[in-house]
Amino acid sequence: METKRTSNKEIIAYLAEKFPACFSLEGAAKPLKIGIFQDLAEKLADDENISKTRLRQALRHYTSSWRYLKSIKKDSYRIDLEGQNAEQIDQEQADYANKTLKESQEKFANKKAQDKPAKPAYKKTQGAGNKGKTDNKRNQKFKSVKTPSKEAAKSKAPLKPVESTTIKVNQKVKVQLGNAPMSATITEIAGSDISVQLDSGMVIKTRIENIFSE
Repeated sequence: METKRTSNKEIIAYLAEKFPACFSLEGAAKPLKIGIFQDLAEKLADDENISKTRLRQALRHYTSSWRYLKSIKKDSYRIDLEGQNAEQIDQEQADYANKTLKESQEKFANKKAQDKPAKPAYKKTQGAGNKGKTDNKRNQKFKSVKTPSKEAAKSKAPLKPVESTTIKVNQKVKVQLGNAPMSATITEIAGSDISVQLDSGMVIKTRIENIFSE
């Protein structure tokens, strides 16, 4: 008897196995036809390994990935489960996918930059001739330290832990990763292990003690 698939990764791997002309785990992704969830629900109606709720979540995760968003190009075709051409992608759809991709990449880059450790304020230099330059550099760096950005101030605000009895899938939360909390959406709950999808599209697994109310 096969084990019931619950994680997005397991479900997408299963879909790639069942419908290889439509889904893939690596390389270039293919745009999916509008309404493909209903097609999948009908095809897998008697399949006890995947629930409709988990299937919907996995499909949302798949279509929000950078790899998939890059596949949405004007005049290319969406495909059905057999890999046959369906609707043609218009400019509006292509622009929306491109905008979503850029926003996701920018958020990821900003978060990554915020997580980098701060550089030392200054370094000691030898020689009286360098004293003036050193003082100027120190003043500039101290000035920047004394005037933190709004994002830095916001990140220091106290976080409120979530209640284990009220936490649920699709809930918007903050995840403590390194020094800065990151916005995320809960995709899976397995006891104290919580899977969340960051705004960048990346899915990670963490513990409930690292989850806070948004």
